Amino acid sequence: MQNRQTSALAHLELKDNRLHSILELTNAINANLAVEHLYRIFTFILKEQLHFNRFLLIFTQGDLAPIKSGYKMKMNLKEVMTELGRFKEITLVASSKSTVIQDFQAVIPIYHQEQALAYLLLSTHSNTESLEPEHFSFAHTLTNILCVALENQKLSAQNAIKEQISKELELASEMQKLLFPQDLPSNKKMDISGRYIPRHAVGGDFYDFIPLGDEEYIICIGDVSGKGITAALLMANFQATIRTLFKYQRFEMTFLMEELNKLVMKNAKGEKFITFFIAHYNAYTRQLHYVNAGHNQPFIISGKNTTLLTEGSIGLGMLDELPFVQVGKMQMQAKSTMVLFTDGVVELENEKGTPFGVEQLIKQVRSFSTLKMEDMNNIIFSKLEDWKGKLPYIDDTAIFSCKFF
Repeated sequence: MQNRQTSALAHLELKDNRLHSILELTNAINANLAVEHLYRIFTFILKEQLHFNRFLLIFTQGDLAPIKSGYKMKMNLKEVMTELGRFKEITLVASSKSTVIQDFQAVIPIYHQEQALAYLLLSTHSNTESLEPEHFSFAHTLTNILCVALENQKLSAQNAIKEQISKELELASEMQKLLFPQDLPSNKKMDISGRYIPRHAVGGDFYDFIPLGDEEYIICIGDVSGKGITAALLMANFQATIRTLFKYQRFEMTFLMEELNKLVMKNAKGEKFITFFIAHYNAYTRQLHYVNAGHNQPFIISGKNTTLLTEGSIGLGMLDELPFVQVGKMQMQAKSTMVLFTDGVVELENEKGTPFGVEQLIKQVRSFSTLKMEDMNNIIFSKLEDWKGKLPYIDDTAIFSCKFF
């Protein structure tokens, strides 16, 4: 009778210790304690409460190093992992090709959704026959809790990184918006408006309007090859250079394009290029000089006439030196409309795979060019929305419209 009571009390104490161990480990996990602290708790439970004198915990996921206690032998981890792959449940080791596995008495595989997360190798001073199955089962439970906690910590860290990147991209997006001209003129001389939708948080399209005194202006648009942060940085540097150049000095178009080509080659190292259109407009003489460096051809609508602005050169950064630069000249008529755009506009496809196209863009401009340029741009973008339907924008999309009175 006395022996039964003693055995029952011992069993009850063992259960209480196990419950306390689980609570201690889960509390440490909930408190988001360091991985090293979790390892110490895990090691203490295995050695002091379950009396395993040595163990080896090998993770299969990520870059976590194995946890060792009481085992100092060197091992070929890849070789051991290959041998461990055959263990699907708690197994007492009879024999193994691996000298590492052979040094332990049991292997406990930890699986989640049929994928191995880790393997726990255990050994005690006792004979294998005297080992209690409940100890292995509890060790399995503890290891499972630890592995899930480590996996969750890794996911939390990844989510934190993603959140930080998202915040930084949001800030970069706001900063990029500041690079676009904010106060475009709408007066008796001209009415100018631009609109831009980046494909991602930041993009590689830009347009700009730079006054050169009271009567002369620079109007330009560009598109950096590729997308994302690299394209956005190259665009920002390129745009800043143009503004800086015209702030202090005026340049002949040919010389300007050659210098800009050198700049792009230096910064992009031949990995990216920029298609670019720049126009110099004199409101007094109504003359427009321009260069189209491989960009989508802007067009001018004057009465019933439509003129494509084709003169120029190849894109900037394609070759070390521009093989030619042709400067186009136009005499602007009253109430003529010039529209600059990037390929995201005309290459936008509908659900049938048909691109919006230049002809349709010209048609829309003809229909609404009597309106204010801001209203016309808004209508064109609503037409683009209708055209693509539920499909996303496939590229950065920009329209820069200019009405000359």
